[in-house]
Amino acid sequence: MFERLRAALNAALDAAMPPPDPRDIAALMRQAIVEARTSLEAMQKGIVAGDRELAAERKALTDAERRGRLAAGIGDQETVEIAERFAAKHRERVQVLEHKLSAQRAELDLAEREVQEMKSQYREYEQSRPATDAARSVDAAWRDLEAAGLKRPGTSPDEEVLRSRLDRAAREAQAQAQLEALKRKMGR
Repeated sequence: MFERLRAALNAALDAAMPPPDPRDIAALMRQAIVEARTSLEAMQKGIVAGDRELAAERKALTDAERRGRLAAGIGDQETVEIAERFAAKHRERVQVLEHKLSAQRAELDLAEREVQEMKSQYREYEQSRPATDAARSVDAAWRDLEAAGLKRPGTSPDEEVLRSRLDRAAREAQAQAQLEALKRKMGR
């Protein structure tokens, strides 16, 4: 899943010989990290959905087994057979979902490690990239400010994710407002 992002990061690093503009390369690296973190969130949501699906399937299995036992208690052999078939199907589905969730969790762990690696590569690049005298002066000033407890704006991948979420929320609100205006115009 992260192969495209990794390729983009590697391309950005390969392009660094000699870099046309180190800020562009850093921006590409930051964007790759933002995309990777967004993918992580999607993977986490998939695991949550899988957990819900597994819980529902386990409940269906329990219900089928209970119905089979109740039918056996009253001597209804036809219902017992039907309940056993349903229980077997649910049992198999539970096993498949457990394997699927196990693979998703392993993939999430791998992706999280890759994101951490991307972040460390970004930090290394930021520390090693050549800077102009003016940029060095600005960086030195920001390091002093950061040491004093202030945070430099626009340098955190978390801020990029937040900014993209805010942009999306604004677009959705604008679309909703346009929809409402259109509904009023159409008289609905």
